[in-house]
Amino acid sequence: MKKIGVLFGMENSFPGALVEHINARNVEGIHAEFVETGAVHLDKAPHYAVIVDRISHDIPFYRAFLKHAALNGTVIINNPFWWSADDKFFNYSLAEKLGVAVPPTVILPHKRHPEGTTDRSMRNLEYPLNWEGVFQYVGEHGFMKPVDGGGWRDVHHICNREEFFHAYDQSRDLCMVYQKAVNFNEYFRCYVVGQKKVRIMPYDPRRPHHERYLQNPPVYDKKLLKRVEQDALKLCRALGYDLNTVEFAVEDGIPYAIDFMNPAPDADLHSVGKENFDWIVKEVADLAIAKAKLAPQHLELRWASFLGVEPVPEKKKPAKKKPAKKVEKKSAAKKTAPVPNTTSAD
Repeated sequence: MKKIGVLFGMENSFPGALVEHINARNVEGIHAEFVETGAVHLDKAPHYAVIVDRISHDIPFYRAFLKHAALNGTVIINNPFWWSADDKFFNYSLAEKLGVAVPPTVILPHKRHPEGTTDRSMRNLEYPLNWEGVFQYVGEHGFMKPVDGGGWRDVHHICNREEFFHAYDQSRDLCMVYQKAVNFNEYFRCYVVGQKKVRIMPYDPRRPHHERYLQNPPVYDKKLLKRVEQDALKLCRALGYDLNTVEFAVEDGIPYAIDFMNPAPDADLHSVGKENFDWIVKEVADLAIAKAKLAPQHLELRWASFLGVEPVPEKKKPAKKKPAKKVEKKSAAKKTAPVPNTTSAD
């Protein structure tokens, strides 16, 4: 029997619905349940074929447990190694390389020195900082947010320099990103599952949390929706995420990727609505079952493979031509009597 485990925290609706949906399918040889673990023994492999991870970003113990499981053949949704290395600023850098539109963005040094460091630890840091260059590039209307944050924690909406420095002063020892605000006309939050399936959900981050997923959205341009779908897939395939949400803010017809580091995306029935909830439960169930059938699987743990880049084989240097034959022919010519009316090989 291959087990699919769901690892979760405070959320209620999605984990239970996912387990029930998988078991209701009655797939031979596959059973779903909530993960249960105690102290993790180095010499014992977890007994799960697949684990759907919803909480390890908040619990270091769970993250270590999942890495151990992955090394022993368990398929983790999402890959704990890549998730551990990811951050928002890298995501924006990658998006730009992929040709996905992103707003001008900078990463800022810590306002307060990280614990255990002093001024001497920062001797490579420019001082004073070129704030004028920051404002020339990003502007004075933007958002400041932690480079590895989530859930709108420590996010500040900036409208002028005074608000910028006030927010920066409140950032403690967090590493912050400052990004130009997009004056959007449309906004989409997209579920992406298995790097193949996309559900585009009209969304308004300005509304109260429980009203952000629009129930009666307007009709959108088909070319715009197609580009949103393609960009969402492009990002998740490059990042190696099998489950993610990608957010786009659309200004003047251009979808700007705003947030796409959500490997444990909101899937609560009461916030996403029943239609979106039913879709994500079914698609994650399909994905987990498909991966369980192929388990155990061992990851290729080189970063290049996560980014879809194959190592470049070392080119062999061309062998140097040896003049031996030419010399040999000349030597032979000296030893052999000339033949009338014969052209030399040289």
